[in-house]
Parts: sequence; C-alpha cells; structure tokens
Amino acid sequence: MNQFQVDEERCIQCGECVAECPAGVINMDDYPVIYKEGCYQCQHCLAVCPTGAVSILGRDPDASILLDGNMPDPAKLEVLIKGRRSVRRYTGKDLSPALIDELLDIANHSPTGVNVQGVLFTVVREGAVLKKILEEVMDKLGKLHDAGELPEGLVAQYIGMAVSAWKNEGQDIICRGAPHLLITSAPKDAPCPAQDSLIALTTFQLMAHAKGVGTFWDGMFMMALSLLPDLVKRLGIPENHLLGYAMGFGEPEVEYHRTVQRGPVKVHFVD
Repeated sequence: MNQFQVDEERCIQCGECVAECPAGVINMDDYPVIYKEGCYQCQHCLAVCPTGAVSILGRDPDASILLDGNMPDPAKLEVLIKGRRSVRRYTGKDLSPALIDELLDIANHSPTGVNVQGVLFTVVREGAVLKKILEEVMDKLGKLHDAGELPEGLVAQYIGMAVSAWKNEGQDIICRGAPHLLITSAPKDAPCPAQDSLIALTTFQLMAHAKGVGTFWDGMFMMALSLLPDLVKRLGIPENHLLGYAMGFGEPEVEYHRTVQRGPVKVHFVD
C-alpha cells in the first residue's frame, strides 16, 4: 500500500529515514524497511534521504525539488509578507487556467493536522461564471433586505450597504470586481478542519502575491454564505464540510510601491 522502496545502490544506510519517521514505522534491517502499519504518508522519509534512495507512495525522489540552493532569500520573503496588500481593484481579465492550477497545486502542500490532506479548494475559474453567481447572490440578498429579513447587527449593516451599492450605483463590494473566487473547506470530522482550511488559503495567498496575483479575504461573501444556505450547495461544497473562508483573486489594477509600517508587536512572554 505504501509502496516503500529503497534503491540499494544509492542508500548509504545513514538511518535518517528511520530517525525522522514520525510514525515510527521504519526499521533498519540491511536496508530501511517499513515493518508495521501506521504510515502517515507524510513523505518525510523521501525528503530527508540525502541520496534520493527512498521512494514511497510511488513517488520518484528525482521528481522532487532539491532544497539546497533553492530556498528563498529571507529578506525578500520578509518583503513579500510585509508588502502583501488586500487588493480591491482588478482589471477583470481572467487569469490563465494554468496559473490558477499552479497556485492550487502549491497551496495543496500546506500542512494539515495528522496529514489528512482533506482540504477542498472550490474555485470559480472563469469571470463570467462568477458574474452570474454574483448576480444570483445579489438578487437573493436584495429580496431579504427589502423584506426586512436580514439578521440584526453588523451582517445586516454590511449586506444592506452591499445591496444599496449594487442597486443604486452598480458597484460590487462583495467580490470587488475580482474575476475569481476560492473557498476552502474540509470534512467536519477531520482533526482540525477550520485550521487546515485557513492555513491552505494563507499559503495560496502568499504564493499568489509572489506571482503578481492580487487577493483579498472576502468576508462579505462569507456573510452571504451564512444567509444563503442554498449557495453552498450551488457551489458544490459537500454538506459534511466545514467552511474555511473565501478569497477573491485576479490581476490587480493597482500597484503598491512600498511596505506599510506596523507595530509595536503585541507579545506576551511566558516565564
């Protein structure tokens, strides 16, 4: 099942795969072997092998990216983190499907609790499709607003503002003109579905900005989802999934030139 294989010509019997295995299922005979059930399928053994001798789950170690010499410069990573902005102005042009698929593949490498890898990426990949969905959403929200059926508090305030802007000014403040939408979710019975979904979305966001793609956390769309349960079904998200969050994304119409300045950082040191 795990397809654990060792290339004996490459293996130097260093024992790193044995020491690193978090499940403790690898043992050193003449060469490493999986000797009991319980593999997490984390591929730590493949990643830690210095000579690329270990293959698991049918993966070819030579198809992996070598880390030595390929890690990002810390200073540039700092700029990416500090320079990321919530983009609310878009050209409206669709991104290439290949770029979207690349970003999703990278985000799929984000960590998940107990390595369950259960995050579902629900994506609107065409601007025309998102426009149609948005029109349906605004029509339904408008009816709730006009009937006085919105819940009291901030949700009613923000959704009412969105409905008014849509009707009176033709302005979209839910998707902000972004041509694409991503919603992460995970099975409710997963060890930590909410955390897994948010980590995946954060990973997607950072890589998107590194590729010149703008994003924003779409709290307004999440409000719409809470008010329109049929919308979750319309999007094809399974009933047994816990919603993570929504993110609009696309080609930015705005260019930022410097990082902002925040702080001081709020820290509590435990003695």
